[in-house]
Amino acid sequence: MDCLLDINIVADICARRSGFHEKSFAAFDRACQVGRAWLYTGAVQTLVSVLHQEFLLDQPELSRKDASELARAVLKKFTRKTHWLAALAEDGEAYNSDDPEDEQLVRAVARLGADAKLITRDKRLLESCGQAVSPEDFLALDLPEPKIEFIDLKSQQDVIRPKLETGIHKVLHHGRYILGPEMVELEERLADYTGARHALTVASGTDALLIAMMALGVGPGDEVITVPYTWISTAEMIALLGARPVFVDIDEKTWNMDPSLLEAAITERTKAIMPVGIYGQTADMTAINEIAARNGNLPVIEDAAQCFGATHHGEKSCALSTIGSTSFFPSKPLGGYGDGGAVFTDDDALAEAMRQIRVHGQAKPHHHPILGINGRFDSIQAAVVMAKLDIFDDEIEKRQFVAARYAERLSEGAGNVTPPFVAEHNTSVYAQYTILSDRRDNLREAFAQAGIPAVAYYAVPLHLQPIFADLGHRPGDFPVTERVAAHGLSLPMNPYLTEEQTEQVCRVARSV
Repeated sequence: MDCLLDINIVADICARRSGFHEKSFAAFDRACQVGRAWLYTGAVQTLVSVLHQEFLLDQPELSRKDASELARAVLKKFTRKTHWLAALAEDGEAYNSDDPEDEQLVRAVARLGADAKLITRDKRLLESCGQAVSPEDFLALDLPEPKIEFIDLKSQQDVIRPKLETGIHKVLHHGRYILGPEMVELEERLADYTGARHALTVASGTDALLIAMMALGVGPGDEVITVPYTWISTAEMIALLGARPVFVDIDEKTWNMDPSLLEAAITERTKAIMPVGIYGQTADMTAINEIAARNGNLPVIEDAAQCFGATHHGEKSCALSTIGSTSFFPSKPLGGYGDGGAVFTDDDALAEAMRQIRVHGQAKPHHHPILGINGRFDSIQAAVVMAKLDIFDDEIEKRQFVAARYAERLSEGAGNVTPPFVAEHNTSVYAQYTILSDRRDNLREAFAQAGIPAVAYYAVPLHLQPIFADLGHRPGDFPVTERVAAHGLSLPMNPYLTEEQTEQVCRVARSV
């Protein structure tokens, strides 16, 4: 639940107002426990002024300067547990109201959603605003405990909100919404982060795969080798270009492409190899690259939509092969607030081709030497991804810590569970934390009853999807893929899972 605090509540707490402090503080404390406590940025000056006056009245020996400094110091400490809600342009229209300050609060709490509360002692607000509630009434509300989030974007947003809002407002002001300066800056940062010479942002992770294959000339009659255990985009884009997806099974442990099966799948029609970094770690790119090299230097496209930020032998994902690609879909470890993606390469000619393809094959204004698509990235999404990139490495560490907690807790009696395996030469960003269990349905039911989200990804692998029926595959063709698809279950995974929440998930798993 989101709760907006009126100025009088903050003053009760910070100035320890007699008769009000205890109830107001209790309400504030509960607001922090069940959700988020917000302060409206438009009230900053009033907050400082009110506290300044309170301290002067309570401590007459203070100078005005000392009272002002004390007000700022107390507010600074108090706001460590709160979040700032930005004042928007429409809030300026509150001047038309009988009480502009109250009207701004009413507008602000409405933006937080219909379930949000405005905690106040102002009688006028309590009578006129349906979302207003007194500290006493708020404490009496029957509120649910915070839910365990499968992917917690709200907590992440709390950390980056100032940079996020600043970046978005810059785009609104300069008005270059497509391929704007934020895109240029993000591409430079992505190239620097991965170590690739070129990074090009595109409209989605799916477009990243499409553009990569178009730049390599994949077309009708060609074959591209990939895995059947992945999201449909991987094979979908191969087929869309008129090429044939050729599947090889996945490794028993990592659930990524099994290099030992790769060479047998290569034919004279093979145009590229496309391994997928499933659930957060890369495939064995070293072995795959070696096989590609001794078979005519076949290009390798790394589908790193789930493993951006992971390492393989110390090198970053997306800089491990001919072309790397990733997705900025919101649920990804590095995601935006909409669709987006990127391609990476050290090859100057490929980079130029992909740059042209993403803008309809245009090399310069009014000159289109190749066919392309509308695969451009927008500036607002670039601003969002840059704000997240600032904390990305810290979030990876937190994800790895959550994964270690899961592994430890699940080993304590959850014998029906196989945790994910990370190869010795890899690190994982744990896009998901996926376990295998022969009692998956029982687990999923138990999680549902406990209000814990759990997802069975890729339950029907690609070789058994109707759209690929003409490939002629049957159940049993890819036994490891089918076993993982039938037994895999992804548990909540995000950097902000608490130890208590992790234990709650594992307790349910152990009970089954």
